Amino acid sequence: MKETITTKAKTYQRTEYPRPQYQRHDWQNLNGTWKFSFDDNNMGEKSQWHSKPPFANEIQVPFTYETKASGIGDETFHPYVWYQRQLQIPNEHADKRVILRFQASDYLTKVWINGVFVGSHAGGYAAFSFDISDVIDTSKDNELVVKVEDSQSCYQPRGKQRWIDNNFGCWYVQQTGIWQTVWLEFLPETTLDNVKITPKLDTNSVDFEYQLNYLPKEPCRIETTIQFNGEMVKQFSITPNRINEQMEVSIVSDFHEWKVKHWTPEHPNLYDVTFKVYVEEALTDEVNSYFGMRKISIKDGKVLLNNTPIYQKLLLDQGYWADTMLTPPSDDAMIEDIEKTIAMGYNGVRKHQKVEDERFLYWCDKKGLLVWSEMAATYEFSDVAIENFTREWQEIVKQHYNHPSIITWVPFNESWGVPQIFTDRKQQTFTEAIYYLTKSIDADRPVIVNDGWEHTISDIIALHDYEELGDVFYDRYKDKEPILENKIPHNNGKYAFAQGYSYKGQPVIITEYGGIAFRDEKGWGYGNQVSTTEAFLNRFQQITDAIKKLPYVSGYCYTQTTDVQQEVNGLLKENREPKVALEKIKEVNDRRL
Repeated sequence: MKETITTKAKTYQRTEYPRPQYQRHDWQNLNGTWKFSFDDNNMGEKSQWHSKPPFANEIQVPFTYETKASGIGDETFHPYVWYQRQLQIPNEHADKRVILRFQASDYLTKVWINGVFVGSHAGGYAAFSFDISDVIDTSKDNELVVKVEDSQSCYQPRGKQRWIDNNFGCWYVQQTGIWQTVWLEFLPETTLDNVKITPKLDTNSVDFEYQLNYLPKEPCRIETTIQFNGEMVKQFSITPNRINEQMEVSIVSDFHEWKVKHWTPEHPNLYDVTFKVYVEEALTDEVNSYFGMRKISIKDGKVLLNNTPIYQKLLLDQGYWADTMLTPPSDDAMIEDIEKTIAMGYNGVRKHQKVEDERFLYWCDKKGLLVWSEMAATYEFSDVAIENFTREWQEIVKQHYNHPSIITWVPFNESWGVPQIFTDRKQQTFTEAIYYLTKSIDADRPVIVNDGWEHTISDIIALHDYEELGDVFYDRYKDKEPILENKIPHNNGKYAFAQGYSYKGQPVIITEYGGIAFRDEKGWGYGNQVSTTEAFLNRFQQITDAIKKLPYVSGYCYTQTTDVQQEVNGLLKENREPKVALEKIKEVNDRRL
C-alpha cells in the first residue's frame, strides 16, 4: 500500500452554510482535519477498519487527496480511501434527530458510526444524507468512519475526470472521495423534508409542493411567509392530511407599484420565504428559503426570459482551481468568478461536465448570472451506465430545481456515453428517456439532448464549432438549411441530428466556440495559438461578430472562463488573472452589428 505524500499548501477553510436555498439554524460543520488512509489492496473492510481505524495520516476535508489543499497532493489514482473523525453532539441538540449530510463525495461512499454501518451512496455529484440518530450516543464522542470507492470505469458519470493514469486531451486529474462540505443537521421529530417551489409568472403566483418527513397524529399545520426586502407579501397556513401537500398562491401585493418583482440578470430580485411547521401549535421546524419570479420558455425559434427574447452570451465554465481542483476554495473565489464573468459582458455560464457547489448557484441567484446545468458524462454505453447516469441525474434535477439562475438542463454533451447515437436506436431512446424523465420533474426549463451535434429530441439545437476565421464561420452558417436539414455536417464531420430526427424550429445556439490560447503558454487551445493581445482580440471579435450576424442564432458560449491544467484557452489564467483586459472582452460582447 502506498503511503500518503504530504505537501505544504495554503490553508483553505469551507465554513459557509452549505445549502443556502434551504437553510436551518441548527447545524454543525464537519470540514477540517480528518484522519485518512489509502487502502489500495481493499483490505480495510475485511480488517474492520470501520471499527478499529488504524489511520495515522491526515487530510483536510472537503478537499480530495489529489489536491494541494488537502495537505496530501498525490495525483496517483487510489481506488479505496478511508476517513475518520470524532463527532460531538451539543447538549442543546441531545433530544433531536441527527442527520449526517454530504454535499458530494465521489464515487461509492460507505458510512459507519461507532462501528455500525448506516448506509451508502453511489454517485460523484449529488448530495446525500443519513439519519444517524439511532447509532449516536449524545453523552460521549462518536466515531465517524467513511470509506469511498472510486474506479476508472467509463460506466460511471465522471465528467472531465481522466480514466487513465495521465491527463490527455481535455480530461484532467481524477478526484476521489469527499469534495464538498460534510455537515450535521439537528432536526425535531416532525420536519419539512423538502419544498418544491415553482414560480408562475403568467398568473403572478407561486406553487409550493411540501413534503413532510411524516404526518403526526396531533394537529399539524405548515405556515408560509413570503417577504420582499423585509416587507410582507403573503402569509398563509395549510393543515396537511398527508405528507405531500400542494398550494398555489398569488403574490400580487401593493408593496411595489407593479405588484410583483421579476427576476432577471439585470435585476435579480429574490423573494424570501420562511416555512414553519407547528404540531399542536408548538413550533417544530423552521426553514428559510427564497425564490425568483422568472419564466423560461421557447417561441418562434427564440428562448424567452419572462416572455421576452433573450440573447444568451455564455462562458463555458468548468469550475477548477489550481490548489483545490473541483472544490471551490471559498465563497470569495466563487463570487470572483461570477463577478469577472459579468464584468466581461457575459450574462450566463454553461457549467461544463460538473454539477457545481450549491453556494455557487446561490451567488448566481443573488447576482443574476444565468446557468446551464450539465451532467457529468459517462464514456461507454451499457445497462450499468444507464442505471448510474439515470439515478444520479434524477437526484441532481430534484436537488437544484428551486434555483432561479438555472435556466437549462444539459444531460448529454458531444455524444459522450452514447458514442453511436447517430445510428444506434438503443442509445437514441436512452436520451429520449432522460429528456422525458427530466420534463416529468421540471416541465418548464429547456432540456438539451446532446449538446454539440447529433441531437435527438431537444428543446434547443446547440452546435460546437472552433473555426478560427470569422468569415469562414459566417459562410458556413449563413444559410441554415443545409446544416439544420442534415444535408451537410457542421463541423468535425458531425451532423446536427442523429438519424431519424429533424429540425422542428427550435432555437439555435453556438454553445462552444473560440478556445483561443496564447503561444507562450504551456498547454493547448483550439486552432493556432496567438502571440499578442491584439491578435487575440482581433480573432475573438471576428468569430463573435460572425455569430451575431446570424439572425436565426439566439446566442453563444465561448470556451472558456479559466485555464484548466493542460488546457490553457481561458480568458483568465488558472489563478484568475485576466489575460486580456476585462473591459476589452466586454466591448466585443456588447458590440451591436
